[in-house]
Amino acid sequence: MDRDFVEFVRRRGDHHLRTAVLLTGDWHAAEDLTQASLGKLYRVWHRLDTSSDPDAYLRRILVNTHRSWWRSRWRREVPHADLPSLPGPDDMGETRAVAEDVRAALAKLPSRQRTALVLRFFADLPEAQVAGLMGCSVGAVKSHTHRGLRAMRRLLPSDAPVGRARERTTQETTRETPDRRSVIR
Repeated sequence: MDRDFVEFVRRRGDHHLRTAVLLTGDWHAAEDLTQASLGKLYRVWHRLDTSSDPDAYLRRILVNTHRSWWRSRWRREVPHADLPSLPGPDDMGETRAVAEDVRAALAKLPSRQRTALVLRFFADLPEAQVAGLMGCSVGAVKSHTHRGLRAMRRLLPSDAPVGRARERTTQETTRETPDRRSVIR
């Protein structure tokens, strides 16, 4: 096995696994997706210029493989197992709850919206690069991102810290005037 490839997987494998978890919404499917993508990457590793960014190449493989799995799932629906969350320290309880809420909301989004949100905000990629990975225009990425964020705001519980921020922006604000009380939306 190529030492450079092994070192790359050791160094960046966990990051790409987390990306796959967010793309699939399921830990086991993410492990399968990451393993399949790394297998595809290994087959072409000897032809790659590894001095450049192999992360970008692996991201492309992850997105394309997930897209092909998503399309084939329409033909045969696979049930997902809901696993209990792992216990953690009390100081991380709220953070874990928010993360769980975000993962649950992401899992309910359509695949294209979820992919756009994960690549834009988790992988922190620019819109043009996300468009290249998704095989669509920059405008489509913007639309998927906008619709995905709007759906996330609807799906997140209002008592979550993220949901509370949403409430502040959408709540009716009242302002007293000398003549009457007016409502601003």
